[in-house]
Parts: sequence; structure tokens; C-alpha cells
Amino acid sequence: MVNILRKKSKLFFINGTILTLTALLMRFATLIFNIYISNQIGSEAVGIFSLVMAVYFFFITVATSGLNIAVTVIVSEKFAINKEKAGIKAIRTCIFFSLLLGILAGGLILLFSDFITNKYLHNIVSSKPLFFIAIGLPFIAMSSCITSYFASVRKAYKNAITQIFEFVIKIIATIILLKINITKGVEYICISLILADVISEICSFTLIFILYIIDIKIKKLNDVRSFGQRINIVKIAFPVALTSYIRSGLSTLKQLIIPTQLEKSGLSCKSSLSKYGIINGMVMPIINFPTVLINSYSMLLIPEFSTYLAQKNYKAINYISNKIFKFTCAFSVCICSIFMIFSNELGLAIYNNIETGYYFKILSPLIFFMYMDNIIDSILKGMNKQFSVMCCNILDLTVTIIFIYFFLPIYGIKGYIISIFISELLNFSISLFQMIKYAKLKINFIDWIVIPIICSIISHFIITVFNFNFVSLINNLIMNIVLFILCYILLLMVIQLCFYRKLLQENVIFCRKN
Repeated sequence: MVNILRKKSKLFFINGTILTLTALLMRFATLIFNIYISNQIGSEAVGIFSLVMAVYFFFITVATSGLNIAVTVIVSEKFAINKEKAGIKAIRTCIFFSLLLGILAGGLILLFSDFITNKYLHNIVSSKPLFFIAIGLPFIAMSSCITSYFASVRKAYKNAITQIFEFVIKIIATIILLKINITKGVEYICISLILADVISEICSFTLIFILYIIDIKIKKLNDVRSFGQRINIVKIAFPVALTSYIRSGLSTLKQLIIPTQLEKSGLSCKSSLSKYGIINGMVMPIINFPTVLINSYSMLLIPEFSTYLAQKNYKAINYISNKIFKFTCAFSVCICSIFMIFSNELGLAIYNNIETGYYFKILSPLIFFMYMDNIIDSILKGMNKQFSVMCCNILDLTVTIIFIYFFLPIYGIKGYIISIFISELLNFSISLFQMIKYAKLKINFIDWIVIPIICSIISHFIITVFNFNFVSLINNLIMNIVLFILCYILLLMVIQLCFYRKLLQENVIFCRKN
């Protein structure tokens, strides 16, 4: 029994490591590729493509409709109790349902294509990009089910192989199509990007479906032909789908109305799309990228806190929450300071555009709240407060949409910046309030906020004295950021050593009690 548990733990660790490393690799590669694309097509095209992608993501939600969650739950359960045939029946049913829902979602997007292009895409592009999206939706939906299957049977490496294969195909297809169409205008640029994505999704589905067929043949389950678990699938998928429709629908509506409301402030259509493209398609992805380092361990918090909750060990919840928040605050303040101090250099180095640097500086204070909210949401999910997290997100989106609709025509781009601040601060405040309420969390203002800010200020002073001044802007930027991070970490370590005895005593007391 002990050997079996050890084997399962080892397999879990290996799969978790594979997923984490794949996520890091894919996020970094995607970021670099998106920067390349943004520099090639310009901010206006980035803006209109972001709107098309907002529509794309909503219809992906309709196509998947929680079936991937149903696969994970049912297959894990059936394989655990040695009812593999019932699990395969469930995955077959989910794949069939996902095909139907993918076709339905494709039909809906074609049905409303004229309305979407006229109302929200400003007639800059026709319905052709939406036609290609409709083709890809069934393949995306079916792929999500098979991906969940491999995750459930502890074969995450097959998902990793498929993701890398998909990304390579996407890069090749995008470069080829853009070379052909980049001089033909915004519509052809959008068609090229969407078509490349659809081609990669179809290729990805083909590979993962082949791997799935091979897997069930090895398990000698390929003789299972019937469908099953329909009632269980609906019970699991329907509530997930319903909440996903609301959240994704509001998120899509929020993105679609931004350029429209900016136009009402007096900006031209081109300028509105350009500003939207810079902030939403160029600045925010860079600001959000460091969260991949937090996401790598934040998902691990969910089972940890679920265990403590089941044991009613609230002291452990409070103690570990404090440690996590201390680390996350230090990390967030560091990243926030880098974007604030090196904003102009980052804008020029990444996009060769000083305007992006201006928005890096303005939005940098939000980094702290965004990163902290990410961690708090994971802890709340671990404490079985998923519904509260969902309600918080829906409230945040509703309030932000109302503000965008009424105030962007008055305040223009300043109103859009304010709406981002309102959204993030509201979400963070509600999440923190829930954390204090349910986990009895006590905020340590000195350790979490004051000390990291002091370290940041001193580090900034040091790099102004010992500033690197190479001819190359990128080399100069990299060396100065590295110097800042080293100074920041060193100062934190020195302060931590000063309080080492106190921390050691706290750890000893905690270990004795638990």
C-alpha cells in the first residue's frame, strides 16, 4: 500500500512538473511571438484583432460548456475504482457532445456575424474571420475533452507534446500567411492570424486524437463503442457552463464596448482602436506575464487549503497564508518597481514605442493588487469558496461595464485607465475581505508592504548611483534590472536575518502545536 501511494505521489509530482515547465515555456514563447506580431502589424490591427479574439473566446466557452470538467471528474472517479469502461463511455459521450456544441457555437457565430461586425468591429473587417473561427470551434471543443482525459489518467506529457506541436504549427502558419497578406490591410491581417490559429487547432486535435486512440488500444479499451454517463455529465457540466456563459459573456461585452465608447469621446475610430490595442493587446500581456511564476504554485494551494479546511486546522490556514502573502507582496512590489522605474526603456526595447512605456508607468501600481488577487482567489477556492470567487468576478465585470458605458464617452482614454483601476481594486478588495472573514487573516502591514517598499526605494537609489550605461539599450536595460533585483533580494535577506531568531521561535511554536 505504501509503495502504491509513493508511486502515485511520484507520478503526481512528475505530471505537475511537466505541466509547470510547459506552461512557463509556452507563456514565454507566446509572449515573444505576440511582441513580434504586434511590431509587425501595428497598434490599430492589434486593437481590432483583440476584439475578434474576445468574440472567439466567448464562443469557445459555448463550445466547451464545462464538458472538460465533466471528463476530469468522471474519468478520474471511474478509473480510481477500476471501472475503466465506464470512464471511456463518458469520454466518448463528452467528445460527441463537444462536437455538437462546437457546431452549434459555429452556427451561432455565423448567424450573428453581420451584427458583430457592424456593431462592434466597426465594419473594418468583414465576417470572414468569424467564418474561420466557426470552422475551428468543434476541433477546440473536442481537444479540450481529450486533454482533460490525459490529465485524469496521469499522462500530462501527451498534452505537453500536443501544446508544443500546436504552437510550432501556429508560428509557421502565421509567418507564412502574414508574409502573403500583411500589405493587404487590417482585414487580411486578422484573417491570417485567425486562419493560422484554426490550422494549428486542427493539427493539434488530429495529434491528440491519435494519441487518445493509441492510449485506449494499449489499455485494451478500444472495443468500447457505446455512450454512457449522460446524466452525470449534464449534472457536472451544466452548472459550470451556466456560470461560464455569464462570466465570459460579460468579459466579452466589456472588451467589445471599449473602442465604441472611446469613439463617443471624440476620438476617431482608428485612434480608438489604436489606444485599445496598445493597452489591451500590448501593455497588459507584458504586465501579466510574471504571474506565470505565481500561477506555478498558486494552483498547488487549492488542495493544500482543502486539506486544512477538512481538518479544521484554521491556525495552519492563517499561518501559511501569512507566509504566502509575505512572499507574494515582496515579489509584487519588485515587479511593480521594475515597470515603474524602467517604463520608458521597456516600451522602447519591447515595442520601440514610447507610448507603451507611458502606460507601463501608469498601470504599474496595479501589479500589486492583480498578483495578490490571484493568490487570494486560489486560497478561497481551496477553502471551497468557488461560488464567492465567481460572484466577485461577475460583480467586478458588471460595475466595470457600467462605468465604461457611461464614463468613457466623457473622459475618453483616461476613463478607460480609471475603469481598469476600478476593476482590479474592486476585485482585490472583495477577495481580501472574504479572506479576512473566512480565514481570520490578520494583515501584517509592516512585513507585507513597508519593508518591500523600503527595499525597493533603496535599490532604486543604488542603481542610480551605479547605473550601467552601455551603447545597446537592451543590454543596458537588462543589466540595470538585474542589478535592481539583486539589490532588492539582498536587502530583503538582510532584514530577514535581523529577525531570524523571532521567525525561528514562531516556527518552533507552530510545529509543536500542529
